[in-house]
Amino acid sequence: MTLQEKYKKEVIPQMKQKFKHKNDFSMPKIEKVVVNVGIGSTVVSKDEKAQESIAKDITLITGQQPLVTLAKKAIAAFKIREGMPLGLKVTLRKKRMYDFLFRLINVVLPRTRDFRGLNSKSVDKNGNLNIGVKEHLIFPEISQDDIRRIFGLEITIVVRAENREEALELYKLMGFPIK
Repeated sequence: MTLQEKYKKEVIPQMKQKFKHKNDFSMPKIEKVVVNVGIGSTVVSKDEKAQESIAKDITLITGQQPLVTLAKKAIAAFKIREGMPLGLKVTLRKKRMYDFLFRLINVVLPRTRDFRGLNSKSVDKNGNLNIGVKEHLIFPEISQDDIRRIFGLEITIVVRAENREEALELYKLMGFPIK
């Protein structure tokens, strides 16, 4: 059973019963997943191959080409000029989003060293969940042999929910290991 089928068949009825919603469309729902990587250190050192390898690894992890984010203003202390590439981001929606979340919940998070569950404090007041990954090597798509640089990434799961409690319940019913 895919994560999307689980949401429709199991999560929606349980959430309806618990929060007394009358309509399926008023239920909390995951809208998108944003994967973000900062590449500022490779830009300052002018390492073009490292930037390309990071973009290639993000493409392997998400199944989608990343968008290059540029600096909005120049900051002399950090040797950053306006328009310099500072990061890569990927926004996942619909099928790719559910496939990525399934792999994240069932494969990636259990492979994390000393993992005891996600902290409930990482869910903000709007219900969005932020997960920081220190090493991208925990993703099974990345082969240990041809890595050029180890980098961390940030995963933000954006939810449409009325409050934080509904979003937390959604995450727990979807299978996120929240302690």
